[in-house]
Amino acid sequence: MSAQAEPAPAPRLVKLNLTLAQELGLDPAALDSPAGAAIFAGNVLPEGALPLAQAYAGHQFGGFVPQLGDGRALLLGEVIDRHGQRRDIQLKGSGRTAFSRGGDGKAALGPVLREYLLGEAMHGLGIPTTRALAAVTTGAPVFRERPLPGAVLTRIASSHLRVGTFQFFAARGDPAKVRQLADYAIARHYPVALLAPNPYLAFLEAVRDRQAELIARWMHVGFIHGVMNTDNMAISGETIDYGPCAFLDRYHAQTVFSSIDRQGRYAYGQQPSIARWNLARFAETLLPLIHEDQPQAIELATAALDHFTDRYDAAWINGMRTKLGLLGAPQTTDLALANDFLQALEDQQVDFTLAFRHLALAAQGNEEPIRALFQHPAPYDRWAAGWLARLMEQSAQAMNAVNPVYIARNHQVELALSAATENQDFAPFEKLLTVLAAPFTERPGLAEYAQPAPQGNAGYQTFCGT
Repeated sequence: MSAQAEPAPAPRLVKLNLTLAQELGLDPAALDSPAGAAIFAGNVLPEGALPLAQAYAGHQFGGFVPQLGDGRALLLGEVIDRHGQRRDIQLKGSGRTAFSRGGDGKAALGPVLREYLLGEAMHGLGIPTTRALAAVTTGAPVFRERPLPGAVLTRIASSHLRVGTFQFFAARGDPAKVRQLADYAIARHYPVALLAPNPYLAFLEAVRDRQAELIARWMHVGFIHGVMNTDNMAISGETIDYGPCAFLDRYHAQTVFSSIDRQGRYAYGQQPSIARWNLARFAETLLPLIHEDQPQAIELATAALDHFTDRYDAAWINGMRTKLGLLGAPQTTDLALANDFLQALEDQQVDFTLAFRHLALAAQGNEEPIRALFQHPAPYDRWAAGWLARLMEQSAQAMNAVNPVYIARNHQVELALSAATENQDFAPFEKLLTVLAAPFTERPGLAEYAQPAPQGNAGYQTFCGT
């Protein structure tokens, strides 16, 4: 549905992603200006832009809502980047749309900078993600519990097609629109599916595999999305919608940071099963396309979904082998080694990121840093006897390439956002972005960014923002 941004009285560019601008084939010098700020605030439309708010539905915490949509976002259009890939450009926080459902459609500076930081952190970790091109302040307050500086984020995505996009048309009993949408998504993201005997079944299988790989990679770095509703699952397989997300400090499979996830539906350890559940909702929308006979369609879709666990388990253990330095031919004991290590971390509430990073030192003969993380190191010592026997000469190097030393530590994110929003001091934000751009390379002077918060940041909560 076509829409327009609400005018921003005094837009000011606070961050431009120069590298991403160049990747998109845009002119960074032209955008890093008051004219660029006007575009990123929505005051001026770039040539050829036809802004619209996208409609979608979604299961939110298990309950179906037949109409959601972009309540505070506008899709400006698409560009073809320097790699020949089609990318969406979207404004978030630019004002009300037809889907705002009583909200003001605007965003505060803190959540905008949070999404910028977290998206770039995931990109630095090599995990598929939407990214931020720019953040601007609008010069007008937004009103939440108190007045806050208003801001707009410019988000880049392979597309903004969601499971909920398909649900929107399926819920209206419009299989022709679902087919049109599926044909577009296949052509844009999974063209190889067109070669399959049943392209729509192949489409489901391709989305399944990409999500299995994505969730496994979240689990490898301790990322918790926090609100895995079906409208927050991208068909492209990118991480999207950084609201109440966070990274693990101390390892516990049932960790929840989101203030609205009171039942732990989207806890860290629940993410694979929720992805499978969301894919089942996606499959339901495709049933009329998969086969004209509904029982046959259900049988085919169910068989496809039954392979999600296999795909996820394979992606997870393959990644864990590298994280643990288990190179060479896989062995039947590898799964037990991985699970037993995680159990030891959970039993003593050990920091997830530091534990894996310090294992590389242990692989080189220095076990004191990893042992020091355990209040009682005997369980580690018992586990390490079997682990050390599996290591190869190249293990430590391989481990450091996949086990980050720097992640978006929750307390560091909050410090950066607080400085920016309360004191207009963007130096901590810029410094944290620089650190997260190279998360696997330990650098002098950055030790504080590798350390967990005091007391593991107990009681930390995240909130929906943008």
